[in-house]
Amino acid sequence: MANDCIFCRIKSGEIKSDIVYTDEQCFIIKDIAPKAPVHLLVIPNKHFTYLTGLTVEENEMIGGMFRAAAETARKQGIDKTGYRLVINQGANSGQQVPHLHLHILAGRQMGMMA
Repeated sequence: MANDCIFCRIKSGEIKSDIVYTDEQCFIIKDIAPKAPVHLLVIPNKHFTYLTGLTVEENEMIGGMFRAAAETARKQGIDKTGYRLVINQGANSGQQVPHLHLHILAGRQMGMMA
């Protein structure tokens, strides 16, 4: 856990958040500045920053994040209409929190990204 990481502080309960899912690999919260009618963040329990640091040891964590996203999409009722999964990496991508997270975006027609 990184003491200055907002996601780690949410995980520890220090900061309150609307947690919609949790398991041994990750937890999912509602984004506080949504970019779509449904905007959720899938966050690994382990503090991890950039995909460039991935090793085989993180395979279960990454797989768990995608399984949790799929299960949550089903529970949210967006699995039939469609949803987008996005991972931003670094400042130029728009990543604001240096803790790996996966965005689930849905609830409206999405255009192509540049």
